[in-house]
Amino acid sequence: MGKMDEMILVAPREDVFANETLTFQGVNSDKESIRQIMAHIERNFSEMRRGDAEENPSYKQPIPYVVIKRKDEIFVYERLEGGGEARLHNRLSLGFGGHMNAAEGLGFADILKLNTDRELDEELLIDESDKGNMITLGLINDDENSVGKVHIGILSALELKPGARVEVKEKDQIAGRWMKTADLKEKSVYERLETWSQFVVDILV
Repeated sequence: MGKMDEMILVAPREDVFANETLTFQGVNSDKESIRQIMAHIERNFSEMRRGDAEENPSYKQPIPYVVIKRKDEIFVYERLEGGGEARLHNRLSLGFGGHMNAAEGLGFADILKLNTDRELDEELLIDESDKGNMITLGLINDDENSVGKVHIGILSALELKPGARVEVKEKDQIAGRWMKTADLKEKSVYERLETWSQFVVDILV
């Protein structure tokens, strides 16, 4: 089965944003609107073939998007030519995550945790003893480009202990390094960031 035949979680846009009354652009950190949007996803999510979902802006694909922090540093990675998503090659990103798969008998919150943990484990080597708290920062929406139109990001930060090491597993697809949070605002770096990552820098720096 090709990746575009994978069954992933989606929710109708009109339900997610309550007929556009909750629509936003960028990062939304308002707790009440986050609660409402997440409740709408919880009540209305279903499965759809990924290839169909990617071409259907009537649906939003919820995506966990986890920023890895270590004191005043953030783990940044670059998608290489060997990576699967051609639209994002050679761009820099701060967020780890991916499409969500259903799990029988679980509600959305548990499915989110299961998929988030799986994505981090698939992409990164992090010692369990180095992991601190996972903090929810908000939601990400970008209706101004073709990738963003069909996704909604669930933004969180995983705080690691000082001196913690992180390694990427798929070295042919991504290359990662630590950067000072303040340096992410430098023009040469900021302009290479994926749009979602630019949104994150705007609220973190």
